Amino acid sequence: MNEDIQFILDTAKEAMDNAIKHLEKQFVNIRAGKASPAMLGSVMVEYYGAQTPLNQVSNVNTPDGRTISVQPWEKSMLQEIERAILYANLGFNPMNNGEMIIINVPPLTEERRRNLAKQAKAEAEDAKVSIRSARKEANHEIKKLDHVSEDQQSNAEIDIQEMTDTYVHKVDEIFAVKEKEIMTV
Repeated sequence: MNEDIQFILDTAKEAMDNAIKHLEKQFVNIRAGKASPAMLGSVMVEYYGAQTPLNQVSNVNTPDGRTISVQPWEKSMLQEIERAILYANLGFNPMNNGEMIIINVPPLTEERRRNLAKQAKAEAEDAKVSIRSARKEANHEIKKLDHVSEDQQSNAEIDIQEMTDTYVHKVDEIFAVKEKEIMTV
């Protein structure tokens, strides 16, 4: 195979891999009723004048499926962490017991589950759009190659389409797992 075509295929594959990675990262932020330290991943705390991620100033654990505990490395940070969790607007009500912050994760209502499933579906569709965009870009690059025969071009386009189908199928599988996780009570 022509090395220019191989380069285009590799570039498209990398773009499609990145779309999958991005989707998985977005799905971590969509909670499915079970408490997880990742739920507080977006919380930034004022720490000696700098905005610092919560997990860099404390231990974040889940003692059970409904509770998140935040143990600051410095007790003086308790109020600041509590304020940061409230400002992050995640819908949590942190409780400070003087030692650590405890967050009870409320069970999801049926309506909230449906909304989260819709949000997950939208993220999956965005990933598919990214994958198709990578396909379009790759096909465009192949058409620009003038030193390649038409047969090589059409074979490369078939390879790109097969790769696209594979990645779109992968997105559907990832979404199906996430949707099941969200809708399971």
